[in-house]
This record gives sequence, C-alpha cells and structure tokens, in this order.
Amino acid sequence: MPDSHLLSLLFLGFLLGVRHALDADHVVAILTIATENQSLWRSSLIGFSWGVGHTLILLMVGAGVLLFNVTIPSVWEKAFEAGVGVMLLGLGVSVAFTLWRERVHLHTHRHDAGEQHRHIHSHRHGVQHDHLHRFRLEYKSLLIGMVHGLAGSAALLILVLATVSSLQAGILYILVFGSGSILGMVLLATAMSIPFAMSAEKMARVHHALRATAALVSIVLGSRILFELLVA
Repeated sequence: MPDSHLLSLLFLGFLLGVRHALDADHVVAILTIATENQSLWRSSLIGFSWGVGHTLILLMVGAGVLLFNVTIPSVWEKAFEAGVGVMLLGLGVSVAFTLWRERVHLHTHRHDAGEQHRHIHSHRHGVQHDHLHRFRLEYKSLLIGMVHGLAGSAALLILVLATVSSLQAGILYILVFGSGSILGMVLLATAMSIPFAMSAEKMARVHHALRATAALVSIVLGSRILFELLVA
C-alpha cells in the first residue's frame, strides 16, 4: 500500500472517528452522565473514558477479524444493538430516579423577623445523602463506550477489511479512528456539560429541567431502538 494512500486512509479514519462520536445514541448516553457532573474538567475526562472504552473494544474485535477472519453473526449485531437500547433506557431511568430522590421544589422560608420568601429546596443532602465516589462516572463512561464499541464494530471492521492489506495497517487505522472518536467525545462532553455547570448553583429549576429533559430523551431513544429491533 503506497504511503500516500495509507496517510489518506488514516486521515479519513480520524475524521470518521470524530463524526462517529456524534452519533445520536453516543450523544444521549454522554448527556445523561453530564447531568451528574458540574465540572468542565471532569466532563472532559468522562468523554475521554468513553473514547478509550470504545477504542479498546474495536481493537479487540478488529484484531480478531484481521488475524482469524472472524465474522460477526447478525444475531450478535442485533444483541449488541439491543444492549445499547437497554443501556440508554437504564441511564434515563437512573437520572429520573435521582431527580425524584432529590425532589427539588419551591420551599417557603420565614425568618425570625417575620419576613417570608421562597427558594429552591432539595432533599438530596439529607441524613442519608449519597455522594459520587471518585472516578465512578469515569468507570461508568468507560463501560458505556465499550458497549457502543460492540454495537458499532461491524460496520467499521467491514470498512477496515476492504481498505487495508496488513494487520499493522488495520490496527493503525483503528487506533487513528479511536483517537478521532476520543477527541470528538471529549469536545462534545465538555460542551454539553456547560449548561449543567452554569445552572447548577444559580438556576436550580433550569438545572432540574435540563436533567429531566436528558432523562426523557435517553428513555425515548432507548425505547425506540428496542422497538425497531423487535419489529425488524
């Protein structure tokens, strides 16, 4: 394979990786995780974790296909897609349950002097309040990226096998594709977390509405994926 051909292929793979990160199911999955986080830096790390998990699975499956000419049965492809649907449904329900547990609402408060006013009140930080353990969201994002890698590996590997002539070139292509998807997801996760970070403290009701919307979108998309697989 000529060097210019390989470079063109790798450049195309990088762009496709960036574009791949913007698929609807990827966006919605990361969006639901972004609702649990208020730090732009941590959102970038969450996006990076998704990209790493996605790339690891592609490398594993790609190596199997390129080394042993393994084919992915269509029933497995459907099972992986169903896994994405169940995952999105679960993520949406999880966020909805968290919102119910926090129960954000308007609370009337009266001072000793008799002055009365309203403010946003949440039961999140009660006696038995839960907190996010360090790196929990990153591990969660890594696993989600791996699930997406399984569901989206077939189309990618068909493209790889059609354009490369060696194992080294195939692995290099997957790595470059993965680098593009990592960059795309880091940028996407960071950008999507901005409204959640800005509204968390000063606009609690807006923050609550954004999280509820993210949960609803995740539930709807997950249900749609499962429905389409059932009627296919």
